[in-house]
Amino acid sequence: MQTTWKGTISFGLVSIPVHLYSATQEHDVPLHQVHAKDGGRVRMRRYCEREEREVPYAEIAKGYESPDGRTVTLTDEDLADLPLPSKKIIDVLAFVEADEIDPLMFSKAYYVGVADKAAAKPYALLRDALVESGRIAVTKIALRTRESPAVLRVHDGTLVLQTCIWPDEVRPAAGIAPEEDVTVRPQELKMARSLMDTLSEDFDLAQLHDDYQQALQQVITARLEGVEVPHEEEPGEAPDNVIDLMEALRSSLKQARGGRARGAGAGPEAEAEEEPAPHRRAAAKKSSAAGGKPAAPKAAASKASASKAVGAAKKTTTRKPSAPRRAS
Repeated sequence: MQTTWKGTISFGLVSIPVHLYSATQEHDVPLHQVHAKDGGRVRMRRYCEREEREVPYAEIAKGYESPDGRTVTLTDEDLADLPLPSKKIIDVLAFVEADEIDPLMFSKAYYVGVADKAAAKPYALLRDALVESGRIAVTKIALRTRESPAVLRVHDGTLVLQTCIWPDEVRPAAGIAPEEDVTVRPQELKMARSLMDTLSEDFDLAQLHDDYQQALQQVITARLEGVEVPHEEEPGEAPDNVIDLMEALRSSLKQARGGRARGAGAGPEAEAEEEPAPHRRAAAKKSSAAGGKPAAPKAAASKASASKAVGAAKKTTTRKPSAPRRAS
């Protein structure tokens, strides 16, 4: 694994020589720019406006243009010699609870490895102290051309440095969420929690995959083979307004539980059994209201018809729970 940064973690008077390694990598189908008319490759050229010619990369430097139009040229040596302590030292500033850092601030992650055998003991000391305290270390580090706040935490027994953006770089969220007062009923909240629990059963983040990359690869393969490009069926129109939120939650919960039951090989009886307890009680009350009153003696045919009607009512309430009706 290629080293990204070399330096030292400063933990009070304890120094830990370390190397940083990129902890993540993004997979993507490589695409480049071409001329749509003939497929010719379009390349970006480094062109000097003053000399009106293309210049090699070795002659490229960074520059800053002041408000009055003057340009200052900065060489690699200028940037390397910046008077910045965090250029080679990761200075631990404080230890805080993990939830004190807003996840919006997190950026890129790096594995922290020891630079030599002598660093193993202080490395293990800092790692174990973080695990035992349940805290993370707040630091600063200069990577390439940017200084960033960062945190040190533990992942799979390894120290991880996660760079962050500065607090004032997080945009305010004012005016985005609904501003009008909305009342959420306890029944709706309870149903939403039930739906959350059902959707979270047996969830494995490692099983997620990149559908976009697979679909793009299918299109590229079809183009190369000269066959028809696959197309996904048009999705149905989403409702533009939720008229009955409780009914939408109830239907979502039933659909989610039905999918779990079918995936596990359960039959309709198991699906009906998984109905929420309040709904089963409502169904029982409805059945009682429909067939609980003592009926006057009638012919056998009338009894059979009444029995069928009660059976139909029970079946309906099991499949689609609704509010109990009052007996007249």
